[in-house]
Amino acid sequence: MKKDSAEQHEIEQWMEELLAIGGDKQMTPKQISILEAAVEIFSDKGFSAASTSEIAQKAGVAEGTIFRYYKTKKDLLLSIVGPTMSRMIAPFVMRNFNGVLDMPFESYEAFLRAFILNRLEFARNNFKIIRILIQEIPFQPILRKHFSENILNQVLERVTAITEHFKAKGEIIEAPTPAIIRFTVSSVIGYLVTRLLLMPEKDWNDEEEINLILSFMLHGIGGPGQQAEQ
Repeated sequence: MKKDSAEQHEIEQWMEELLAIGGDKQMTPKQISILEAAVEIFSDKGFSAASTSEIAQKAGVAEGTIFRYYKTKKDLLLSIVGPTMSRMIAPFVMRNFNGVLDMPFESYEAFLRAFILNRLEFARNNFKIIRILIQEIPFQPILRKHFSENILNQVLERVTAITEHFKAKGEIIEAPTPAIIRFTVSSVIGYLVTRLLLMPEKDWNDEEEINLILSFMLHGIGGPGQQAEQ
């Protein structure tokens, strides 16, 4: 089956990143085909439901060829979203985030808007890989460890500094910074997961949705009656 242009672009972008970090370890065309097929099948079916025979068929290779490169199906998964994925996504995330996290913003709202738009674009361009991570991180301790060490901690340090900056300016309430960040990240991730994974067929107006998210985050959802009681 022929991939549509958006899906093909996503796979090509992911493979370019993977090959770029490969250093001197050159992949064969068959190995590249196996990885491409594994990404698509793991993303669509999940790790447990995917079979190496199905991956081999999609890759156009014999099933035994997979085991020449990867001892088990889990090794194949980890080669995509384990240490290799960490090395690929960590600099990719930080490179994309640098434009947001290093940029001076006039207000916390401006930062939040750029943050959401940045992550929406990243999620669109790497949807299949992100879907695999969402599906497998709860069941693969090694993936949680790599994600925490190589991605979360790096981003958290910068977001903490930005949050403290706007707290000092009086644009954010005096509350524990970790709690503010958890609320912010949960709101953004919740939108991205709903937008791209749970309800992708909905006719989304991203600008309107982002405006609503920002309004809820900055001003709450309590009505005049709730405010009067306080």
